[in-house]
Amino acid sequence: MDWKKLLNTTRLGKTATDPDAEDSRNHFARDFDRIIFSTPFRRMQAKTQVVPLPGMDFIHTRLTHSLEASSIGRSIGRLVGLALYERDRDYFHAINIRPADFESVIAAACIAHDIGNPPFGHSGEKAISEFYLQGYGADLIADLTPWQQADLTNFEGNALGFRILSHSLPAQTSVSGGLGLTHACLAVFMKYPKAAVPQVGSPVASEKKYGFFQSEAETATTIAESVGLVPKDFGKYPGWHRHPLAFLVEAADDIGYLIIDLEDGYKRGSVDYDQVRDYYFTLFSDGIPADIDGKLRQIHDPREQIGYLRARVINHLIGRISDKFLAELPSLVSGEFDQALIGAIPEGAILGEIKQYSTEKIYNASDIVEVEVAGYEILNGLLEIFTKALFEKGGRYQKVRRLIPGQYLAPGRDNFGDRYQALLTITQFVAGMTDSYAVELFRKIRGVSL
Repeated sequence: MDWKKLLNTTRLGKTATDPDAEDSRNHFARDFDRIIFSTPFRRMQAKTQVVPLPGMDFIHTRLTHSLEASSIGRSIGRLVGLALYERDRDYFHAINIRPADFESVIAAACIAHDIGNPPFGHSGEKAISEFYLQGYGADLIADLTPWQQADLTNFEGNALGFRILSHSLPAQTSVSGGLGLTHACLAVFMKYPKAAVPQVGSPVASEKKYGFFQSEAETATTIAESVGLVPKDFGKYPGWHRHPLAFLVEAADDIGYLIIDLEDGYKRGSVDYDQVRDYYFTLFSDGIPADIDGKLRQIHDPREQIGYLRARVINHLIGRISDKFLAELPSLVSGEFDQALIGAIPEGAILGEIKQYSTEKIYNASDIVEVEVAGYEILNGLLEIFTKALFEKGGRYQKVRRLIPGQYLAPGRDNFGDRYQALLTITQFVAGMTDSYAVELFRKIRGVSL
């Protein structure tokens, strides 16, 4: 495998590789910084992870989850990078790649992995899709191509994330390339390197969802070819096998939400202490470390005990994932291995059980479902009024247009080039809202509160 290509440092929007950074950061650390200082990243502090509009400050949001997933990914990347470097030090030295490059590019992709998620979590994705599947929304897309329709009727936060990172809004800037990230970072970010068609939902890990809209298909092709992704035969539809490091981004995300959501569930009172402790103990499939019992006796607060166990479990799973990745690397690159690493380690079965338990006890708790159902009404309402503001003339919609921020719709501008781009941009505007802002704006527009 050609790690020089897989870790290509060419930046999107530029025709050549950047010169070495003059400061102490490598190229991928600079990617990380560009993401973390971006406006879409900051908005994640008020977006749903599990609990919409949480009234408790210790419950995770998309931002805190992303930070933790990035920390997990960095640790996995460090173990993998060191192991690969020791296997062939001369090769990596010759191509000027160091272990830090692995941990930095994975950390950067992890920090951005949820940047395209709409308000109200995955129910927000379904709400946006629902708008374009019926009524006024369906009429809006009737004349679009089947590919373009699929982007909206099967709306995907991963694809919006790729658009946010790689696409420059024309009303905002004439500089192309979005955040100007390296091709490697964007390829590692792209867990599902395919378009919305053919239909998603495959049991194959890289095809369960899709990773880019038709508007970014050319950009995705450029990146895939640049880093040497292996093409898949989807006929006329673009698609490739994953970048091998994308499996580690997925694993870091899986560890983060499966283990930490369980802790959040305990803090909310949705699950009891004994159940969480027992699940954590069971994840030590080789036996519970001898020092844990003594450590727990020194911790008096049950919440801190759960926190300590959570940290030990995560550390254990980081080692498991690193070992599995290294063992499967040739088949990961060729595409023969295409499943989530988290399900392929000895703890995979119990992690699957934890996911089912969390779905029943935490994700489907009545107070969460109530807000998610309200989220359907809010997002549908916002999409209807803002798309009408684009296409309906006169009356109140002229006023509504003034509520669309300038980066999406420049003053005096009447179109986006075509209907597909207009709908995608206004959908990006609504999907980019925080939970609380979406609620507040909907209430004001509907006249519920002023």
